[in-house]
Amino acid sequence: MQYRTVPKTGDRLSLLGFGAMRLPMKGRAIDEERATALIHAAFDAGVNYIDTAVPYHMGASEAFVGRVLAGKYRETVKVATKLPPWTTHSRTDMDATLTAQRSRLQTRSIDYYLLHSLNRENWDKLLGLGVMDFLDTAEAGGQIQNAGFSFHGDLETFREIVDARDWKFCQIQYNILDEEHQAGTEGLRYAAKNDLAVIVMEPLRGGMLANAVPPAAEAYYTTAAVQRSPAAHALRWVMNHPEVTTVLSGMNDEEHLRENLQTARETFPNILCPEEEAMMAGARDVWRQAMQVPCTGCGYCMPCPYGVNIPECFNLWNNHSLREQRRGTKTEYAVRLGGALGDAPGNAGLCQACGKCMAHCPQQIPIIDALREIQQIYEGPFWGAKRTIISHATGIATRILAHRAHRDRADTIQERD
Repeated sequence: MQYRTVPKTGDRLSLLGFGAMRLPMKGRAIDEERATALIHAAFDAGVNYIDTAVPYHMGASEAFVGRVLAGKYRETVKVATKLPPWTTHSRTDMDATLTAQRSRLQTRSIDYYLLHSLNRENWDKLLGLGVMDFLDTAEAGGQIQNAGFSFHGDLETFREIVDARDWKFCQIQYNILDEEHQAGTEGLRYAAKNDLAVIVMEPLRGGMLANAVPPAAEAYYTTAAVQRSPAAHALRWVMNHPEVTTVLSGMNDEEHLRENLQTARETFPNILCPEEEAMMAGARDVWRQAMQVPCTGCGYCMPCPYGVNIPECFNLWNNHSLREQRRGTKTEYAVRLGGALGDAPGNAGLCQACGKCMAHCPQQIPIIDALREIQQIYEGPFWGAKRTIISHATGIATRILAHRAHRDRADTIQERD
């Protein structure tokens, strides 16, 4: 494992960090047995930084991370969590939140503490509530070791925040699609110039850069001197930047961990050759042209009070576009979002334009307009009838499969007899 240094403290952080926002699931809950084994395997391989937050996994992530860190790992692994602006309405709220977080994480002191998802609005709000005094007091009292912030705003606001305090670190969204988005490359370099460690989130854009690769981008990757997966290429591009301290990956699969560890071992600052840089630039341009909406699947927009599954609506729209999929898209949409499988519908047409989701979207996506477009593309005037037909067909297919399984079991029993 490579380690990079936090300029103001000398801490040596692993180049690969573990993001606890997309852990393995069992139903709607964290698959604690599998997730624990996965995280411990990462720690044993040299990962020494884990990032969580209050809203991750609908509030379950912090307490789970606390259980995972209990014992020997707490001595060697740095834990990071965040103060949520959307539930902070007073200076007292800040103290209460931090106390609850330390309890959930089972730790006296939080190593890396961030103001969560700062943009112009959230920054001004927290400043007005006395967040600087809160951080000073928490650091002086040892409740937190290093103060920083995560960011989802514009470059001007980012510079202002960097200049406002003697921060130890910051966390920015950075990948091949975000060189000029939010803090971007200019913000990355500005933070490093001011001796801030830079933690990178969303290096794969919520998994999109690994899982929904346009054929034209695949063609660029095949020209590489060393063949790698799209995920490895994207991570390697981020890790190549010398200003980056740690790259967070929300690993929920053992193979993801294995590959990411290998990438972190092999990727050094400025390692990309001109041909590799050109390859990544070509792939990036393909992505930008094909992607419909810059959603990372973070889920901050959820739950929708009217039942819309916003991340899944965007996920399907992007996947169909990026993969140049034309046939079967409306049927897939109806099956996955129309309630045809017996679950509650989450289709875009349920949106009532209340705007609650837009207030929490880190990407500043015009969600209401995007959902209207999705509704026009996938639903149409016969949406209700299509849902009913697909639901009946799914039910019939399920009963046929169940009957066959029952018959096969009966035949097996008879053969044994």
